Amino acid sequence: MNYLEYYELTQEPFSNAPVSRFYYSSAQHAQALMRLTHAVSGMKGLAVLVGDIGAGKTTLARRMLDSLPEEEYEAALLVIIHSGITASWLLRRIALQLGVESPADEKLALLSQLYQRLVRIYEEGRKAVVLIDEAQMLATREIMEEFRGLLNLEVPERKLLSFVFFGLPEIEDNLKLDPPLAQRVALKYRLEPLSADATEAYVRHRLRLAGAARVPFTPAAIARIHAHGRGTPRLINTLCDNALFEGFVARGRDVDDKLVDRVARDLGVEAAPSPAPPPRAGDRARLDLTEIDRYLETLK
Repeated sequence: MNYLEYYELTQEPFSNAPVSRFYYSSAQHAQALMRLTHAVSGMKGLAVLVGDIGAGKTTLARRMLDSLPEEEYEAALLVIIHSGITASWLLRRIALQLGVESPADEKLALLSQLYQRLVRIYEEGRKAVVLIDEAQMLATREIMEEFRGLLNLEVPERKLLSFVFFGLPEIEDNLKLDPPLAQRVALKYRLEPLSADATEAYVRHRLRLAGAARVPFTPAAIARIHAHGRGTPRLINTLCDNALFEGFVARGRDVDDKLVDRVARDLGVEAAPSPAPPPRAGDRARLDLTEIDRYLETLK
């Protein structure tokens, strides 16, 4: 028996893999998706979504890609896995993603191929969109200038290509490498940590989709998950997954706050302790008298 069977789950509820089935549309994720979709629907050029590590940017990028109808969009998702890529590699990859067959090695010829492909997409009544995940990795002026050049590809009626950047807040520094590109940002949205209520809804949502007949976390445990996880979905998943496993090992029916605190301590993600309240006036006076007594004792 494993913890899935023990808690009567049909599948792992808190995997950090971007599984679209477990997508949780919090109020702000719904707002982000609506705004980004508005940007690409209007072919506004460049939209940017930023968020801290583990905020759910990759999951949102995949959700957006899945939500764009194929009959309306030629859409692609490009994940940047390291910072050593060149502008020429990026241009070739974008061309491939948008359906350019046998991209040329020479830049001007490749740009001509890409332009012709974009015009064909436009004539089909569709819109070309490229989503760039981990866009903070694109940290050179040459690459930023390449994006600016691609955004200049247009017909009299509209732009031929839109980009959406998903990444850490460092994206904003990258955009500053090419001020004219920074001025072309049509929309920017930031994902904030989940609130306490949203964290609880998130945990319940994933448990329900995993087949749970009940919530094995006590209310106090969920509160501690939010505190230790700081409203970050990736940390929340890690805490919940480990807590369920430890609950199974201990053969506990419910996961309580003490178990969550221990898991957080083991993982090294403990929440900072709340500051102690300032002493009341009477307590302060008693403290002062104690200090005076100690001083008087030294004079004897």
